[in-house]
Amino acid sequence: MSQAGKAVDVQSFIDGNPLSSAQKIIIWLCFIIVAIDGFDTAAVGFIAPALKTEWALQATDLAPLFGAGLFGLMAGALIFGPLADKVGRKPILIGSVLVFGIASIAAAYSADINSLIIWRFITGLGLGGAMPNAITLTSEYSPAHRRSNLVTLMFCGFTIGSALGGILSAQLLPKVGWSGILMIGGIAPLAVIPLLILYLPESLRFLVLKDKARDKIEKIAHQIAPHLQTLPILVTAPNEKNQASMRDLFSRKYAVGTLLIWLTFFMSLLIIYLISSWMPTMLTSHGFNLENASWVTSVFQVGGTIGAIVIGYLMDKLDSTKVLSCAYLLGAVFLICLGFGIENAWMPLLLLGMFGVGVGISGSQVGVNAFSSSFYPTQCRATGVSWANAVGRSGSVVGSLSGGWLMSLNLSVLEILTLLAVPAVFAAFSLYQLKRMKQASLKTEYSVVS
Repeated sequence: MSQAGKAVDVQSFIDGNPLSSAQKIIIWLCFIIVAIDGFDTAAVGFIAPALKTEWALQATDLAPLFGAGLFGLMAGALIFGPLADKVGRKPILIGSVLVFGIASIAAAYSADINSLIIWRFITGLGLGGAMPNAITLTSEYSPAHRRSNLVTLMFCGFTIGSALGGILSAQLLPKVGWSGILMIGGIAPLAVIPLLILYLPESLRFLVLKDKARDKIEKIAHQIAPHLQTLPILVTAPNEKNQASMRDLFSRKYAVGTLLIWLTFFMSLLIIYLISSWMPTMLTSHGFNLENASWVTSVFQVGGTIGAIVIGYLMDKLDSTKVLSCAYLLGAVFLICLGFGIENAWMPLLLLGMFGVGVGISGSQVGVNAFSSSFYPTQCRATGVSWANAVGRSGSVVGSLSGGWLMSLNLSVLEILTLLAVPAVFAAFSLYQLKRMKQASLKTEYSVVS
């Protein structure tokens, strides 16, 4: 294949060609990976009441179980993000999927809560490496003008997987028990691995940045633009460098943005995981049976899916930070509505509140993932996305652990959910500050040019 074409940077090459079948396959495979993560997240929340009954546990005894998986997610993101910037997205993604598949199957054979906690931590390690690399790979194969929309569409796999995880867990739990649910969560990722090996390419931008074999680069480039007779010579963008460094996240250009993104992730995932982990328990304590609770909770995931699609579309059309901060404020309002709906057993308000929280909080979290993937350059993108997720997972640990603690204080559901609106406001404020930072940066660049 000829290399006689002119030199073009990878992003311009991707932007200049229609979305190919190869790119769509990448997005679908990453969608499946995050859907399995979503299934796992929701399933643990729904097997919790069964574990509580079988092993005679208190609500506070379940908190370490939720926390172990989330600590694993945090550790996995911290470890595997920088590795992906050094050795590639594909091997880390496949290895992570393998780890969480095997660990989930092993967890199904746990004899007590302590052994289950250990296996949930290892499952989390795998999940922590898989999700950020799925986001990074999708981002790096997306045209710039559609990136937010495509990344959010891909990440809808998480909310759809969560919805299915809740519904299937409630339906299958009486038949297969909690161990059967964990077994399903382990078999699914292992079944996907052959597809990842065969059909998932390495990041084209990563291959060019690391100056890998030209024939491998040309093969992927031809899949992206099969209509071209002569391929251009793909090069890196002027601002990209070969060596990845975690210090790049704290360089003068990115440091403030990194901290604000981290704060947003922390607050957002605190809310999402408290709801995912404890909402079934909150609802059953107010007279809902587990099956009804699963359907009500699935409304949260439906709202998250619709919210992610709408927010992703708006982010490509309008200022992304403004869109996200407004959505988080909307989520804060609906958290309070949800509390009123549960307290008064008023189903219309309960469902509206649950849907609105899904749109405003879960949908925004998907949007923030897309934003973070576009915020960093190639050499530190996987690290930036992974570490933001790791910090966010510390928020999810706080959310999961604090749910049991707040319930032990005998606070009402309305009081708990009203308190939960505060982190949503903090997330909106962080993004507002990011908007101001971007505006100040543009003014500085304009004054230098002038």
